[in-house]
Amino acid sequence: MNKQSLLSILAVSVFIASCGNKNDKSAQAGGAPQVKEYKTITLETQSATLNTDYPASIQGQQNIEIRPRVEGYIEKIYVDEGAVVKAGQPLFKINAPEYEQQVRTATASIKSAQAAVSSAKLAVNKVKPLVEKEIISKYELESAEYNYESAMATLAQANASLVNAKTNLGYTTVTSPVSGVVGSIPFRLGSLVSSNNAEPMTTVSSIGNVYAYFAMNEKVLLNFTQSSGTLAQKIKQLPAVSLLLSDGSAYGEKGHIETVNGLINTETGSVNIRARFPNPKGIIRSGSSTTVRIPTEVKDGILVPQSATFELQDKMFAVTVGKDGVTKNVNITVMENNAGNYYVVSSGLKAGDQIVLEGVASLKDGSQIKAHNQSAETVYADLK
Repeated sequence: MNKQSLLSILAVSVFIASCGNKNDKSAQAGGAPQVKEYKTITLETQSATLNTDYPASIQGQQNIEIRPRVEGYIEKIYVDEGAVVKAGQPLFKINAPEYEQQVRTATASIKSAQAAVSSAKLAVNKVKPLVEKEIISKYELESAEYNYESAMATLAQANASLVNAKTNLGYTTVTSPVSGVVGSIPFRLGSLVSSNNAEPMTTVSSIGNVYAYFAMNEKVLLNFTQSSGTLAQKIKQLPAVSLLLSDGSAYGEKGHIETVNGLINTETGSVNIRARFPNPKGIIRSGSSTTVRIPTEVKDGILVPQSATFELQDKMFAVTVGKDGVTKNVNITVMENNAGNYYVVSSGLKAGDQIVLEGVASLKDGSQIKAHNQSAETVYADLK
């Protein structure tokens, strides 16, 4: 074989190989596209707890303003701001010497009145036998008896004055009327105080129980009041509510809604509600900002993960998969409050529907996919 023949054979081989590569590429380009796999789930009815949170402010069961009942200068302050006090515990000592003087004066008046009573009684005893012997007239006896009764009345008045003076003297020691926590103390030693002061000496908040006040909008309230039974019965049937503290942690004690205000605020369209929480350890203080969480139990509901939905033009959609593997975008409506990372579907889906769990926003309506069905235990694991 000569050199020219060898070159011809090589050229033909390269041409055939080139045509084979083109045919392979053409086959790949004209072949069926690769079907992508997506995680799916077949919907079943679920039970869940829906939580609705409301910002709330805390007030003590009693917020008592401490005001003096007598005028004088503050001599002693027995407590500090924020101290926990018991009912009857001294808070302040007011220096008011005139009340001590009133006690001394009333005591002296009693002794004088007692002497007058004794003298009047002696006069009655002296005159009485003389009248019986008709030595003197009955007029003298009646006069002596009147003097005795007058002396007794004077003694009673002196005793009352002493009681009043001691009461006023007792007011110089200001005590706490309830057990609770002491608020701010705007006055200091030597400050002149009286019952006419605009500002109280301090406040004592009784926090054995605390009240959480929050507002509920008119629409939610209407749904609540339309159920059967009286308002008092409906309130009793409400579940226990939780309290979230300012750091986001859950308070250990459960509370109960006690009252619903009868008037709706025309500016905000809301109504004020009060819930009571026990506070045995005094953790919650009056004036705190917290959140009241009201649970709602849902039975046999259709729950879908939030990742299985997308929004388009203010509407929410989920993607269902048919038996043929073709997707369909379905418009759904959900409840306002959700169960953690899940929506509760009101309409659009039913038990038995198969939906795509992830990447739904990028799926076009009518796409062909390969469904990889997940178990309900896996998808709804954090609901348990």
